[in-house]
Amino acid sequence: MKTSWSMKKICFLSFVLLFIVSCSGAAEKKNELKPDEPGAKARKETSAKKATPDPAEKKEVPKWNVNAAAAQIKFSVKGPFGTVDGGLSGLKSTILFDKDNLAGSSIRASTDPKTISTGIKLRNKDLQKEKFFNSDKYSLISFQSDKIQKSATGYKAIGDLTIKGVTKKVEIPFTFTEKTNAGVFKGNFSIQREDYGIGKQGGSIGSKISIELEVPVTK
Repeated sequence: MKTSWSMKKICFLSFVLLFIVSCSGAAEKKNELKPDEPGAKARKETSAKKATPDPAEKKEVPKWNVNAAAAQIKFSVKGPFGTVDGGLSGLKSTILFDKDNLAGSSIRASTDPKTISTGIKLRNKDLQKEKFFNSDKYSLISFQSDKIQKSATGYKAIGDLTIKGVTKKVEIPFTFTEKTNAGVFKGNFSIQREDYGIGKQGGSIGSKISIELEVPVTK
């Protein structure tokens, strides 16, 4: 009697175990998607995307070192006796640029308004005064790009230009010529001097200041 009862107990436990295993296998098969089912294709594509990273994301954007001594920042503005031409020197800049990875590229640059030279010492000194650049208080003219984009003629850097404590959004079209581990950035743009509080409104000085840039670099 005892043996018969034990055998029945073992048979019952075996049946329970088989039932659990069968249910578990059925659930796994149910969750699997056949290759021709819509969900399977989407899951496969998602896995492939994760496995294959975008090359642009991994590629390091090269840093270009500016030759400050050879860099040129030129400007021109209409004056009371004709066009006044001048320039600034001592450019400090951090340039990360790759034509194949513009999303990862950036430009940060600055110069000291006290380096302004127009060829006339008295005028240079006058431009440092409060009504013009107020260079004792505002010692930097700076630019920081937000983004760099391709354009019909080359590229354009869109970002913030700060002069005399005033920041305005500007767009600077430029070209880049590369040769081995060296290159030259060239750009030009214009600003309205009244936007930055440079000089008084109207008068005998023109409102538009045209700016030309030529920046030689090396890797």
